[in-house]
Amino acid sequence: MIRFVLATALALLAAGPATAAAAPRIGIDSFAQLATPLPYPYNAAADADAQVARAKARARKAGKLLLIDLGGNWCGDCRILTGVMERPDLKPFLDAHYITVLVDVGRFDRNLQIPARYGITERLEGVPALLIVDPKTDRLLDAGQVTALADARNMSPQGLADWLAQWVR
Repeated sequence: MIRFVLATALALLAAGPATAAAAPRIGIDSFAQLATPLPYPYNAAADADAQVARAKARARKAGKLLLIDLGGNWCGDCRILTGVMERPDLKPFLDAHYITVLVDVGRFDRNLQIPARYGITERLEGVPALLIVDPKTDRLLDAGQVTALADARNMSPQGLADWLAQWVR
């Protein structure tokens, strides 16, 4: 019974406040029905420098902002944030204004040269950490606020959209 309650609570958290009331009850065994496990969002084997360079070039060409999502697959808030960013009601806004790249920082021991490029040389205060970068000037726009979403599980999709909208030109 405790496993069922925990699974239901996790499903409601992932669904977000707008759909939590309408979410069906899910038993722990329902997750075993996936044909293949859902992929982890952060690729530990990826060449982060090359990925960020390609994303920055695409953002510059498209006239969009670069959103560098620093996180790790072990982090529940990181995985919730990436899932919320893929929601059909939020993704069109992100696609219209941002080119997004996910960078695996491991357990704060991998790809730390990426935040260092933008003046973040101390250990990250938490993840997810979002770097909002103007690709034309390569300037960090959200300096001092990169870990504002480290508690993403408690933010609604609208709250995330509102936070991201403040950087849009």
